[in-house]
Amino acid sequence: MASVRVAILTVSDTASKDVTADKSGPVIKAILSQHGCECKYLNIVPDDEERIRETVRAWCAEGTIDLVITTGGTGFGVRDSTPEAISSLIERPAPGLVHLILAYSLKQTPFAALSRPVAGTIGQSLVITLPGSVKAVKENLEALLTDGLLTHAIDLIRGGSGKEVHARLGSTGLEEVGTSHGHPEHDHHRHIHKHSHHSHGQDHGHAIPKSRTTEPLSQDPSVNVTSRQRVSPYPLVTVKDALISILQEVGPLPPVEVLVTPKLRGCVLAEDIHATFDIPTTFTSNVDGYALRASTPPGVYPVITTPLATLPEGRVLYRINTGAPLPLGADAVIMVEDTRVHSTHIDSSGRMEEKDIEMLAQVDVGENVRKPGSDVKQGELVLEKGMLISSAGGEIGTLAFVGKTTVKVYSKPVVALLSTGNELRDLHAIEPNRNDIIWDTNRPSLQAALEGMGYEVVDLGIVPDDLDAHLTALRKGLESADIIITTGGTSMGTGDLLKPAIERHLNGTIHFGRVSVKPGKPTTFATVPTTGRPTERTPIFALPGNPASALVTFHVFVVPALRRLTGLTGEKCHLPRVRVQVQDSMPLDPRPEYHRVVVMSEPDGLKAYSTGGQRSSRVSSLAGANGLVALPPLKEGGPSKVHAGDYPEAVLLGEVQLKL
Repeated sequence: MASVRVAILTVSDTASKDVTADKSGPVIKAILSQHGCECKYLNIVPDDEERIRETVRAWCAEGTIDLVITTGGTGFGVRDSTPEAISSLIERPAPGLVHLILAYSLKQTPFAALSRPVAGTIGQSLVITLPGSVKAVKENLEALLTDGLLTHAIDLIRGGSGKEVHARLGSTGLEEVGTSHGHPEHDHHRHIHKHSHHSHGQDHGHAIPKSRTTEPLSQDPSVNVTSRQRVSPYPLVTVKDALISILQEVGPLPPVEVLVTPKLRGCVLAEDIHATFDIPTTFTSNVDGYALRASTPPGVYPVITTPLATLPEGRVLYRINTGAPLPLGADAVIMVEDTRVHSTHIDSSGRMEEKDIEMLAQVDVGENVRKPGSDVKQGELVLEKGMLISSAGGEIGTLAFVGKTTVKVYSKPVVALLSTGNELRDLHAIEPNRNDIIWDTNRPSLQAALEGMGYEVVDLGIVPDDLDAHLTALRKGLESADIIITTGGTSMGTGDLLKPAIERHLNGTIHFGRVSVKPGKPTTFATVPTTGRPTERTPIFALPGNPASALVTFHVFVVPALRRLTGLTGEKCHLPRVRVQVQDSMPLDPRPEYHRVVVMSEPDGLKAYSTGGQRSSRVSSLAGANGLVALPPLKEGGPSKVHAGDYPEAVLLGEVQLKL
């Protein structure tokens, strides 16, 4: 079996402030590494239920982690919340593993009865919570690693048959009772069957959308109007589960090797970057001044201003600039500020130059001198795989600093963009003077956002409410782009043809067709098999037609997919979230809502100002908006609004403004 990829999370208020206090995390890593596991993450979070949940959720959503082990926070302490954080994410519990851990630990101490372990799968990852003590961690891992139990479990989760283990058990006359080993598809079908009959009502639990293997749920456009669906057949999923589904289905584009130029901004490194030589390679000056022997006392000395490799014998100064190599024989540099001109002369070009300089101070050996390798040593890691090359210039500068002329980065996705609807007109179409035209707002606004982020856009135009026209446009997008974004045609009208086109004609999979969010309930995410493209499946986002809904759902759902295609992982795929003090009261809705705001930096912190009416068709509510305040759903017996002065979280869409 391929190496087990592990993520380790230490849960501790103390260790989150002082990493040296984390003893259990490194022990887990060392033990698992001895058993051939590859540790991809070793992180620390405080005893905060949401931080624990979001970290583990992001790891599992990557699709590259086989085993997640947490340590700490499993007892009855006031701050112990790891079991609660993980339990809400578990899709398939593993009570047998929990029993094994407790039984093994109880042999060592009765206090093990106070531990509350949790185990089970989240997506394709096995998650196990361990106590925080080093002793307990060692004991629990000893139990889990006995006879290859852990690797066998992961092999089954990956879809393996476990034949080797079965053969070994058979040879010893043992039988496994009540398992479906050798037929892993049985459990898979039971899971999908259960999910397919999940309530279509309001959000509850964490029913993460799965790929469907049954008949299409979308309406058949060819049937009589009286036979068409009146209510959406797609389950209403939570925002969190929708995002998990997206990051499970979307992977990075293949790496390419490109020249190191400023055009790399927005790309993600597909390789670690190590220095291939010491920087600086020789002793160099840290200041503008004069290179000399440190034994030279204060006084007046001749100055050499022409380039030389070796400092002559005797007391002489050599003029040097910052970063220049010291000549052999020099072991210190005196700053210009610690000297003054004593005499001058006219050089061969007719310019006045320094002849003698008076030293006003004594310098020590090595003063104002950079040693070889003092900036970067040969072989040192300077940039990590997965790092975003930002427009701030630091990453490009680092690549140039270590002499990297070419670099491997993940390809940036090409985005195909189209609008749907007979009623829409292109803004630049030749039309008579009419005031009843509905101009296509979504394509221009989304194209501006995409190109502002550095993505190439293929404009597929406006598609009428005709199935053949939809298929023609979508096929063109599948041939020319890595991701398709459409707006309109996602609801239950007779002209809403995107879901049927994807499911019934393009052999696509609808991963979710409705989200419990305001605005953007009809938001749809699908993938379509492709050949001859960089990836096996092309993601399609069908966003609502209302302009504000389209832009909000673009930032919430599409941007994480774009960033994932670009090579980012986990939490890096999402736009940053910050606490802001809202300056206006904001009413709550039964659905979670993203309220458009202007976030401004003021002397006493970040403040958010509502852009006014939030109706989904009111695109002017996004003019000037650089943030989305994430409002919780209205709950029975709870508050009816977020009050002015409260501090909810906001998703940042752009640069924070400074209030003057």
